[in-house]
Amino acid sequence: MKRLLHIVILMTLSICVWADDVSLRVSAPSSVVAGGKFRVQFTVNTQNVSNFTAPDFKGFEVIYGPATSSQSSFQMINGRTSQSSSIIYSFVVLCANPGTYTIGSASVQVDGKTVKSQPIQVKVLPEGANASSQRNGAASGGGNAGAVVAPNHSSGQGVSANELFMTATASRTSVHEQEAILLTYKIYTLLDLRQLDGKLPTLDGFQIQEIPLPRTKEFELEQYNGRNYRTVVWSQYLLFPQKSGKLTIPAINYEGVVVTRNRNLDPIEAFFNGQSGYVEVKRRITTPALTIHVSPLPAKPEGFSGAVGKFSVTSSISAHEVDANEAVTLKLEVKGSGNMKLISSPQVNLPNDFETYDTKVNDKFQLTRTGLAGTKEFEYLFVPRHAGTYQIPAMDFVYFDTDSRSYKTLTTEGYTLKVNKGKGRTGQNVSNYSGQQQDVQQLNLDIRYIKTGGVKLHQPGHTLFGTLQYWLAYLVPLCLFVLLLVIGRKRMKANANVALSRGRKANKVALKRMKAAQKLLEKHDSALFYDEVLRALWGYVGDKFNMSQESLNKENIAQALASRQVPEEQVQQFLRVLNDCEFARYAPGDVNENMENVYNSAIGAISKMEDNL
Repeated sequence: MKRLLHIVILMTLSICVWADDVSLRVSAPSSVVAGGKFRVQFTVNTQNVSNFTAPDFKGFEVIYGPATSSQSSFQMINGRTSQSSSIIYSFVVLCANPGTYTIGSASVQVDGKTVKSQPIQVKVLPEGANASSQRNGAASGGGNAGAVVAPNHSSGQGVSANELFMTATASRTSVHEQEAILLTYKIYTLLDLRQLDGKLPTLDGFQIQEIPLPRTKEFELEQYNGRNYRTVVWSQYLLFPQKSGKLTIPAINYEGVVVTRNRNLDPIEAFFNGQSGYVEVKRRITTPALTIHVSPLPAKPEGFSGAVGKFSVTSSISAHEVDANEAVTLKLEVKGSGNMKLISSPQVNLPNDFETYDTKVNDKFQLTRTGLAGTKEFEYLFVPRHAGTYQIPAMDFVYFDTDSRSYKTLTTEGYTLKVNKGKGRTGQNVSNYSGQQQDVQQLNLDIRYIKTGGVKLHQPGHTLFGTLQYWLAYLVPLCLFVLLLVIGRKRMKANANVALSRGRKANKVALKRMKAAQKLLEKHDSALFYDEVLRALWGYVGDKFNMSQESLNKENIAQALASRQVPEEQVQQFLRVLNDCEFARYAPGDVNENMENVYNSAIGAISKMEDNL
């Protein structure tokens, strides 16, 4: 009966926990174009539901729905099984008037309990110049705003500045030193953007913290200058100015790759000839430069911790009554947002009879778009050596408040610590002694009392010198050192020989691969030909400079060639051959002629590089 009762209780608890985990989630695009259709989906993570109640679609026209679908999955990993199921309620809606609308909460019944979804907002943009294609894309994209199809363009291989550009914005341009600035780079495109390369250069006068963003970029619709663009925040950085004055964030050059329709090629002819009606086009995007005016902090008051932002402090002590020689911990917790990394430890004035240790700092903050937010904890460890009653004074935390633009002082509470007599004479108060010991009252000086209790003594004449253990203590480390030295020299010599042998064979291996590429050229096999040429070029540099495959990129190659005094013209020629080879397979025109040009350029680049090196 007891076992049966336990089983019933466990099943009841598991059902309660399961019921608490049931949720009703809603998904819809955050922005759409007026007149365009889009999908709204409500997903409940169980199939044991009933009485679905649709939300209030005020301002929207429901064209279709609700359509119900279900899905379930079962998996086993390392003997552990897991099962999940869900039901999806789908609507297709339309909104004709621009504005911001709210889709209300939907609800379902799960085991007699009502589960509701959260209301969401949808921004309806006015129709722009490219509205018709975006409406079609929004309808096909469903609940994912990033699935909007780019409009068709007949600009050939040209990409205008209005079709693809990038903005740089700072959350504020007039700040004080150490005040956080959010720097945002956002991409606007009307095309199918496939690739974008570029990075923030080193900024003089700023401490930089990059905000992690999802690797998979999901585009949303946004109207800019009367046109509806697909936009996404590409990168964000948190900047802390370290000096005052006029600081500049320079322009950044990004290199993007977009896919556009080739107007010179008939789509029907391209289909029957097995050709693509689209072509990849490279475009350089330059972000605007920004100027930040940084004002110096006012005259710093005494005890300023270096903190700039918005903070609060709390303190605590591990005990109010201890025995002598017992450790006590005083904690100060700083909570808020700002330049948390640069906050220094506040000063605490402990009695002279306390033995103190280094302050321990615990960082419990994270990167946010307003600065570093969280807590920073300072732990002061000390040991009272003598009995008595001591006063631990309050601590002052001085910081610069970014809201009031002034310094503020936060004061913690003071504490009274009672120290009882401990074991041995070290626990007695110094005032109980007489004579010359009355002059010795500070343990932080170089005078200590003679310890009389708990001392371990050794027999006279007992010494380690001259014994077997004494000589082994010298010989064993010496032998180990010699052994490690020999092994290390052998490994260094072997590594040097491998790198030297690899560098000597670099040209031979590259020419062998180019011969294989020449055979593919004769067979007109363009795909394998370009792959073999790229392997020859990348492999030559990797073997010549003993670089691993993970570190092979154009920037590292340029640095390695420059360090070997290779002329800049030949470095650029080598990089140009790499770029031409990567994009030649997609370039229109005579394929055989392109392959012949790439082959001759690669042979010439490797030969000139070998002569210089």
